[in-house]
Amino acid sequence: QVQLVESGGGLVQAGTSLRLSCAASGRAFNSYAMGWFRQAPGMEREFVAAISRSGSNTYFPDSVKGRFTISRDGAKNTVFLQMSSLKPEDTALYYCAAREIYSSYSATFSHEYDYNNWGQGTQVTVSS
Repeated sequence: QVQLVESGGGLVQAGTSLRLSCAASGRAFNSYAMGWFRQAPGMEREFVAAISRSGSNTYFPDSVKGRFTISRDGAKNTVFLQMSSLKPEDTALYYCAAREIYSSYSATFSHEYDYNNWGQGTQVTVSS
């Protein structure tokens, strides 16, 4: 198992940027494909971004494509979600997720059931 701790959330104005961090500990970080999800009040959790073990592949839904980027730093065991041009509809609790995988360095995963390690979340609120 890997332990995940998110940070970097806060209250920001629409149109601005924010960077979330997810620090991983416990097992070899580079064995994990990583993802970000979010959940707004009364809504289901939704996929936001994914990055492969190697960091070479990323994947985003249309709702954030072109505004969000995901990256990872193996030396710091951390994955980042850079969010720009934020909108009020981006307001949610953002979760980091990890999936251990040995069969592929390039695979990305976009479903909740793909991941078996989750952080506690960090709140992002975007005011209009």
